[in-house]
Amino acid sequence: MEIQKENKMGVMPVNKLLLSMSLPIMISMLVQALYNIVDSIFVAKISENALTAVSLAFPIQSLMIATATGTGVGVNAILSKSLGEKNFEKANRTAVNGVFLAVMSYILFVIIGLTVTMPFYRSQTSDAEILAYGKQYLTIVCVASIGLFAQIIFERLLQSTGKTIYTMITQGTGAIINIILDPILIFGLLGFPAMGVTGAAVATVAGQIVGGIMGVVINEKVNHEIKLIWKGFRPSLQMIGAIYRVGVPSIIMQAIGSLMTYGMNLILISFTSTATAVFGVYFKLQSFIFMPIFGLNNGMIPIVAYNYGAGKKERLIKTVKLSVAYAMAVMVIGFLIFQTLPQVLLQWFNASDRMMEIGVPALRIISISFLLAGFCIICGSVFQALGNGVYSMVVSIARQLVVLLPVAFLLSKLGNVNYVWWAFPIAELMSLALSTFFLFRIYHKIIKHIGSQST
Repeated sequence: MEIQKENKMGVMPVNKLLLSMSLPIMISMLVQALYNIVDSIFVAKISENALTAVSLAFPIQSLMIATATGTGVGVNAILSKSLGEKNFEKANRTAVNGVFLAVMSYILFVIIGLTVTMPFYRSQTSDAEILAYGKQYLTIVCVASIGLFAQIIFERLLQSTGKTIYTMITQGTGAIINIILDPILIFGLLGFPAMGVTGAAVATVAGQIVGGIMGVVINEKVNHEIKLIWKGFRPSLQMIGAIYRVGVPSIIMQAIGSLMTYGMNLILISFTSTATAVFGVYFKLQSFIFMPIFGLNNGMIPIVAYNYGAGKKERLIKTVKLSVAYAMAVMVIGFLIFQTLPQVLLQWFNASDRMMEIGVPALRIISISFLLAGFCIICGSVFQALGNGVYSMVVSIARQLVVLLPVAFLLSKLGNVNYVWWAFPIAELMSLALSTFFLFRIYHKIIKHIGSQST
């Protein structure tokens, strides 16, 4: 049997390691956030109804991403821990079963795209134009989502072994293709027919498919620590159970975000469809602030999981401390941008006077929550990396369902849409309190004892 050298996650200086693994993902996720924004900017040029239709699709899109990334979180944590333990056979089995789950998830969303799209839109609006745009967009995004699932699972395999530079290439390429195709397909440039909202959907899935293909090829070429052996493959219920023990809390956590968005859309559309469009725009803009944090998370989780498996407590603690510091710095910058430049941000989306009137206070009020969110997000990822994803799930449920939606609903009864936005900073306070409590708990339960049995 060949001798495996120590993975860099166990030996490289922690700050250098965290930055070398996180920065490529942060850059690629920033590009991804940019294409989400660009997508909406081009759609907004069609009409405000088109923008509203795409905004209303967000809960289903978010659920799709939640399923893919949640499965990826489970694969990532188990695979990195297995490598830390030098259990390469288990690492390989984790990878193969992870890819199998990605294919099954894709089939599920094809069915959802073909059956649920219209009932989903009709539950939110009766506007015929929004319904037509929504059906066009969401059906394509679901039915052709194979690229999304392939891209995310193969990126996670690369992240699990520390090869995050390649995820920058796959995500970045997919995003750039989307950005290029958006105006061409939406407005009919370079001899292509003008496809409107359908063009936006086709551009999105085309970018994902190219990114997915690249993920497969790059894994095959460079990810030698993992071997995907399909001959004689049968799904392992034990392994799938282990993946989902970590991954399902993450899926639920993000799915709750979909439910929250759906609930907020219902609350806001009772004022005006413009308020819903503003909320959609906010989500696109805030992704530009949050994506670097998620990139940091994706770099941090395998480091924490690896050093947990290797019994290296000090490296694990240092990784968490540095991650919190970087996350909070990014969030302060995001807060300052939203406070000082809300008009500029909204103008990107062809904001009407009414949209500006609702949107400026919305961005300023909601962004107060940024000051607390960085710490909470990192805590959630630490819980996942150490196999306690249920803590993240509890925090997410408390924040979004127990506090945010009920508070938003109650504030909406005051008759002024501006009051609704205060539900976000209020909910983040709850998140901070619970995250801190669980962090202390997991420290005394797990982190404190790491390495005490190791030689």
